Amino acid sequence: MLLFVGSESSQPEKGSAVKAIVYRRYGGPEVLEVAEAEEPKVGPDSVLLQVRSAAVNPVDWKLREGYLDAVIDSVFPVIPGWDVAGVVERTGVSVPEFEPGDEVIGYARQDVLRHGSYAEKLAAPVRTLARKPRNYTWAQAAGLPLAGLTAYQALMRTLRITGEDTVLIHAAAGGVGSLAVQLARDAGARVIGTASERNHDYLRSLGAEPVSYGEGLAERVRELGPVTAALDTVGGDALRATRELGVPGHRIASVADGEVAEVGGSYVFVRPDAADLAALVELAEAGRLTVDVAEVFPLEKAADAQRSSAEGHTRGKIVLEVA
Repeated sequence: MLLFVGSESSQPEKGSAVKAIVYRRYGGPEVLEVAEAEEPKVGPDSVLLQVRSAAVNPVDWKLREGYLDAVIDSVFPVIPGWDVAGVVERTGVSVPEFEPGDEVIGYARQDVLRHGSYAEKLAAPVRTLARKPRNYTWAQAAGLPLAGLTAYQALMRTLRITGEDTVLIHAAAGGVGSLAVQLARDAGARVIGTASERNHDYLRSLGAEPVSYGEGLAERVRELGPVTAALDTVGGDALRATRELGVPGHRIASVADGEVAEVGGSYVFVRPDAADLAALVELAEAGRLTVDVAEVFPLEKAADAQRSSAEGHTRGKIVLEVA
């Protein structure tokens, strides 16, 4: 018989509660409410975090509306949020990587929707965490994991971008796109980025050559020369324009449109990876990767933050300030 005995200090006192944002059913932003939730239990391979900031991502409101109900179970009430930056308060019994007081970040996605980062505390698996970049604010740190990992895994793991490439990045001023531009430039690639005209100077500051959205996009990109690889973060017309440019199918990755597989491309759904996250932290601390924070909301205004995210016009990241 195997008997597991946990440390009393690894679990909260009975009756402990934390402030959190929850939703009790699928729906629009109006289903989000401020509530008291039980302090999460700390599993053997997890740490309890005092959450400082939590980034708001499009997947948060898509999950809230039930778009991924067919693939991810929800246990109501759900606390949303997968991106987190915080301080380790307690560690699980099999966690040598961190200790109380450590500042960390994480893409703390778990297999069931229940305990997310829109809360004062979060129990996060160690496999999802890395130390916080020392030169980042809490808001910047929270905005790095999901968007950074998405860009990194699409460009470096899937497309294997090198200095020989000219990369087309759609929605290059967005949360994922702006980090993808920086990663591709850091790899030595030439970058062409699509964006509204108001964001063209911003893209130039990141080292990209901006191109406007809309009719005739493929022709405008073609005037800049041949494209060898493309990252689609929009889907639909953006993916169709990429196909018009004749980019080889195996050099197209999309994080927004599964139809990319029809042309031999890859659909990328980001996964937690501590090693990849640590690589991003190193780039951040070396000054080679910057997170642009567009808006910061208090935790109680999570519904407004998700509304802003759903509008799809934000440059950079939207972040909740928790503590």
